[in-house]
Amino acid sequence: MTGIDGLLAAHTVLGQEDADHLHALVSEWQLLADLSFADLLLWVRSNSGDFLCVAQVRPTTGPTAYQHDLLEVTASDEYLTALTEPGAPDVFAVRRVSGAEPIALLTRRRHPGVTAAPSPLELAYAEAAKSLLDMVEHATFPPVAAGSEMMTGPRAGDGLVLLEPDGRVRFASPNAMSAYRRMGWTHNLASANLAEVSASVVVDRFEADELVTRIGAALDGDSPLRIEVDARGATVLFRALPLEHEESDAGALVLLRDVTDVRRRDRQLLSKDATIREIHHRVKNNLQTVAALLRLQARRVDVPIVRAALTESVRRVSSIALVHETLSMSLDERVAFDGIVDRLVPIVAEVAAAESKVTITRTGTFGVLQADLATPLVLVVTELLQNAVEHAYAPGDEGTVLVQAHRRPGVLTVEIRDDGAGLPEGFALERAGGLGLQIVRSLVSGELGGTIEVTSNATQRGTLARLELPLGRR
Repeated sequence: MTGIDGLLAAHTVLGQEDADHLHALVSEWQLLADLSFADLLLWVRSNSGDFLCVAQVRPTTGPTAYQHDLLEVTASDEYLTALTEPGAPDVFAVRRVSGAEPIALLTRRRHPGVTAAPSPLELAYAEAAKSLLDMVEHATFPPVAAGSEMMTGPRAGDGLVLLEPDGRVRFASPNAMSAYRRMGWTHNLASANLAEVSASVVVDRFEADELVTRIGAALDGDSPLRIEVDARGATVLFRALPLEHEESDAGALVLLRDVTDVRRRDRQLLSKDATIREIHHRVKNNLQTVAALLRLQARRVDVPIVRAALTESVRRVSSIALVHETLSMSLDERVAFDGIVDRLVPIVAEVAAAESKVTITRTGTFGVLQADLATPLVLVVTELLQNAVEHAYAPGDEGTVLVQAHRRPGVLTVEIRDDGAGLPEGFALERAGGLGLQIVRSLVSGELGGTIEVTSNATQRGTLARLELPLGRR
């Protein structure tokens, strides 16, 4: 099944910032579905003019309204207009900027069998859901800072507390009260000041003060990051969100989850993560040792062709070592590729003819890439840059090689262009006999699953190499 990035890339003209906002919403909307006891669908305007469903979430707090997935289903304007009729699903506009045109629509539908007589818990959920969905329409939810957080949750069912604007507890779910009892609070939370209660049970003064600060920040309209605190042997994850009505502030929503057992297992995994990073570090060291040995051998060889081949091998090994060096410092199997390209440029520039002056610059951003994509891509970029600085300029020439990267949902486009001599007459990439271009063709079509074109610049001298690479997990 196609992911949201693939659907946006294939069927819409949305830019990366709009796509990132939709990703942030989808990463948060399980909370909205659970609070609403309803299914949520995300619709975007497709290139054909209809609306396309690009994401769907079902509630964990109640039955689903749809027995089948609606992903990739299209709907006309008339259908979505009919959704606003009485008894039909609710429709909410999704905006990235307050007051701007919506970039998507969000529809909400409850299972018809859900009872109409809600409990106090359901009333509290519905109040929080209404406030958060209003904030979606006014571009204040999801919060911008949430995209940088590494932890997920808590969910609505883990524990929920509604606060009055002055910080008093208006409602606390049973799971929330159970979490506080495990932290050592034996009294009822109703009408209590949650910040004061939390400060009294958290043993570490720094954690207590930080939790109180974040609860206060949510009451002031901010969206602070999640925080974990330890209290009497229990570990609890907190998240505080502001609630807004059109006419005034509505207090805050505090979600909490007892993660004591989860963190105990996490500590067991830390040693495994450290082992993986140590492996990447040792692989990097071994590759650097191989590169150093090849470099020494190249200096002792008198045959120019052999020396050139060894020098190229040094460059290839060093470029792979850069990826492993980055992975050895990463918390997951992902790398910030811009930094690798910036460190790669001086290595490639060294092979330029001594008499020529070639400058390599980068524009745009590659972003964060998975390791299985970064390793072959760094070799491809290295070979294309090497060809540009070696073959595009004669001794004494000056020139510029430009690396341009552009990301859109699901696709990375890389262009490497020079202002040198251009391609020889009758050049065809599939018939190119050089080892470097053979490596490029093999990696792009096999490892990366993308396409490559190498052509002469149409409007100016030089050569253009263009890569189109899918970014889906392979």
